[in-house]
Amino acid sequence: MKSESFTQSSSAIRDPLILDVLNQMNARRKRPDAAAFAGPGAPDPEMFADYGFSIHPEQGDLIYLLCRAMKATRVVDFATSVGMSALYFAAAMRDNGGGEVIGAELVAAKAATAQRNLAAAGLDSYVDIRIGDARETLKDTGGPVDFVLIDGWPLAEGPTLARQVIEIMAPQLRVGGYVLNDNAEPDFLEYIRNPANGFISVTLPIKRGTELAVKVA
Repeated sequence: MKSESFTQSSSAIRDPLILDVLNQMNARRKRPDAAAFAGPGAPDPEMFADYGFSIHPEQGDLIYLLCRAMKATRVVDFATSVGMSALYFAAAMRDNGGGEVIGAELVAAKAATAQRNLAAAGLDSYVDIRIGDARETLKDTGGPVDFVLIDGWPLAEGPTLARQVIEIMAPQLRVGGYVLNDNAEPDFLEYIRNPANGFISVTLPIKRGTELAVKVA
């Protein structure tokens, strides 16, 4: 974790260096042909190492704004992919005076790309990317978490990764902490909207529906 004071008048999210990296990443966005997902079973994530499937800028701005408002210092980024969401988180950590972004990424090549992007933006010291299955790497994040992004990979059967990861992260999230979900998986929504699990959520009109939840109990 990096901790230090900053006196700059402008925020990191408006830093020309960081904006240049984000602009380059957005310019490189691409999606595979739909046929790549048409085979039986779940697609192999290693086959998509060159594809970011990153959050949209509006989601990134929301992450930054919420983290700044709540003075977040420990956040979880699942899945980190090529580092788009981690950049927004890390920018908030820098402007909050210090903090740690705990990333989770299964594909080592994507984690390496994320590290390069973060280094280019001067934000790599705020991010710890844990390579491997998030259901293992996020079992212990080292303390109470302020914010969790959940943007997982499709599975062939059973509970989605989003559902499995929220069940792992919910006990580690502090009361008042946020969860942002990118793909609106039905079983994730079932969990987060069940009052017994201690959350209140709302669907935002961003990227075909982005679910934002706050832990209230």
